[in-house]
Amino acid sequence: MVTKKSGKDKPASENLSDDEERISTGIKNFDSLIEGGFAKNSTNLVVGSSGSGKTIFAVEFLIEGMKNGENCLYITFEEGKDEFYDNMREFGWDLAKYEKEEKFFFLEYTPEKVKTMLEEGGGSIESIVLTKKIKRIVIDSITSFELLFEKELEKRESALSLFSMLSKWDCTSLLTYEGTPSPEKKVTSRVLDFESDAIVLLYFVRERKQRARYLEVLKMRGTKHSLSIFPFAIDKTGIVVSDKTYEGELR
Repeated sequence: MVTKKSGKDKPASENLSDDEERISTGIKNFDSLIEGGFAKNSTNLVVGSSGSGKTIFAVEFLIEGMKNGENCLYITFEEGKDEFYDNMREFGWDLAKYEKEEKFFFLEYTPEKVKTMLEEGGGSIESIVLTKKIKRIVIDSITSFELLFEKELEKRESALSLFSMLSKWDCTSLLTYEGTPSPEKKVTSRVLDFESDAIVLLYFVRERKQRARYLEVLKMRGTKHSLSIFPFAIDKTGIVVSDKTYEGELR
C-alpha cells in the first residue's frame, strides 16, 4: 500500500513534500512508528545479528509489495534458492507462485558479480529492474559486499555507487546488514550510515534463560519516527511488533 504524508509540523530542514508517498512494509504495528511506511524511492538499512529476523523483515516488505501489484526483486549473496523458498513457505509465503506470475525475481549473486555490475553501471540487474518494472528491491546482505574492500575509501566509493544506482531506478530498496546493534556504538561503516535514508536496528539479546527480540528506528530522514524501543516476535505470519514500548535497558 502507498500512502501520502504531509511534512506539516516538522522542522524546515526535515520537511517532506506534501505529496511525499509512503510505502507500506506490511509488518504489523511497524508502519505506525514511521508515519505510514518507508519514503518512496528511499534506500533503507536493516541491521541485526544472526537470528534477529533481518531476512524475514526484508521478505515481508516484498510480500506486501506483491500483494499490492508491485514487482519485486530479491538479491542474495548467501542463500540458495530452493532452501530459501522452503524457509519462507513456513510463513505462508509462496515465492515460487509469485515467481511464476513474474511478480517476484530471485537473483543469487556473488559479491564479485555485484562489484562488476557497478563497474558496468547496472548490467543485467538493471535490465531486470527496467524491463520487469521492479518497484521494490532487497539486497541480503550488504555485509558480504563490503568485505570485498579493505580500504575505507574503496568501501565508500563502492557504497556511493551502489546507492546512486539504486536511487536512479525509481525503486524503494531495503538492504540488510549483519552486525550486532548497540544503543551506544556504530555497527555499520560511516558511509552506509550516512547514505542510508533509514536505519532500523533489530536486537536479539539474551535475557536470563532465553533470547528476546527488540526493534528500534535509529534514523529516518524527513520522518518523525518513534524514538522508543519495541519488543517484537516472529510467528507463523511473520514479524509482529508490540504496541507497547520496552522500558528496560538493552545490553
